[in-house]
Amino acid sequence: VQLQASGGGLVQPGGSLTLSCAASGFTFGHYSMAWFRQAPGKEREGISCISASADRTFYADSVKGRFTISRDNGKNTMYLQMNSLKPEDTAVYSCATDGVCSAYTSFVSLGQGTQVTVSS
Repeated sequence: VQLQASGGGLVQPGGSLTLSCAASGFTFGHYSMAWFRQAPGKEREGISCISASADRTFYADSVKGRFTISRDNGKNTMYLQMNSLKPEDTAVYSCATDGVCSAYTSFVSLGQGTQVTVSS
């Protein structure tokens, strides 16, 4: 299993970013996928999840209404559109597979993360 997140960067408060997660080494379209983030000094937080067929999506309260998760099974890629970014969204964002959306702790295969910094 290989997962590589990309698309992070420095953005001003209120700005937007779109993250991508490129997957390989498994049958992407058969698995739910999730986004996690970890800020310095804080525990890793599951923030969004999408079912294998993309018919169900889930969001943590901290990002609901601002972030949108999606996937393209033909491209083995998952996305996270992040709008109205806040300084508290600053973290390393990673993607994960091999879990269930009802329990973020079930995701054990996390990939390389990408840094998102929200600052003026």
